[in-house]
Amino acid sequence: MSRNFLVVDPEEHQSVLKALASPTRISMLKLLQQKGPMNVNDIAAVLSLPQSSVSTSVQLLQEAGLIRTETIKARKGNQKICECVYDEVLIVLKDNIKETEQNAIEVSMPLGLYTGFEVSAPCGLCSVDGIIGLLDVPSTFLDPDRMKTALIWFTRGYVEYQFPNNARLANAQIREIEFALELSSEVPGTSADWPSDITLAVNGIDVATWTSPGDFGDQRGVYTPDWWKLKGSQYGKLKSFRVNEDGSYVDGLRISDVRLSDLKLEAHHSIRLRIGVREDAKHPGGINIFGRGFGNYDQDILLRLRTR
Repeated sequence: MSRNFLVVDPEEHQSVLKALASPTRISMLKLLQQKGPMNVNDIAAVLSLPQSSVSTSVQLLQEAGLIRTETIKARKGNQKICECVYDEVLIVLKDNIKETEQNAIEVSMPLGLYTGFEVSAPCGLCSVDGIIGLLDVPSTFLDPDRMKTALIWFTRGYVEYQFPNNARLANAQIREIEFALELSSEVPGTSADWPSDITLAVNGIDVATWTSPGDFGDQRGVYTPDWWKLKGSQYGKLKSFRVNEDGSYVDGLRISDVRLSDLKLEAHHSIRLRIGVREDAKHPGGINIFGRGFGNYDQDILLRLRTR
């Protein structure tokens, strides 16, 4: 199961807010999401709206990036086909962007704000207060309470996050990108000897695969809630994934030839991070991702951009 999500910063995405500030346009988005691609005439007919109103709304939705359109030949001239781009739009009010070391920008991404996923069971989500939704049901990853997620696990597949590229907005040149997050393998129960190949991809490019040694449950994680039983995953390893012009590194060890220029960060307003276990992994041992309130490190997924 794969879904598309858009994370909206209300200060930077005024066009999206304007497009959504209309019951008519909301109805159009819902119709396209449910029925699939439709032409302007059909949309107007189903919603009992003037064609001129639909055409104006289509333009606003397209400018906001909420729909895509394609003009194709019809019996009499051309027709515009409209398609909904996203299944869910999240408006984020909390400011998780801050400057830390000199010439560096950090963004802390809460675990539950993934913008896409495709996972296989066993899988699940936890907040610091309890289980979210149903265990081993991939559609639970659509639950609105997912925004409270502090622990994610699944067997194969991925979750994907969209970070703002604030260096581009500031016209600053990136010299290194780093992601820091707490990870482990996933096995029913726990096992310190359960290797899993966990791959990180940035903007669609696989940058590194780290083999997690196991799923750790020998002692309670420093921040793991008391209600979470010891037989469940308790903590992981805090891993640093860095990419610069010399290559890609895991905890300072060069691990691949992928370089910063391969990611084409300067061409995008956002940075897409995909974390997962590939179908063809040599060690397909699942994954746990620990966020704030679980594990040994009280942090979410941290992006650090070092600039010149």
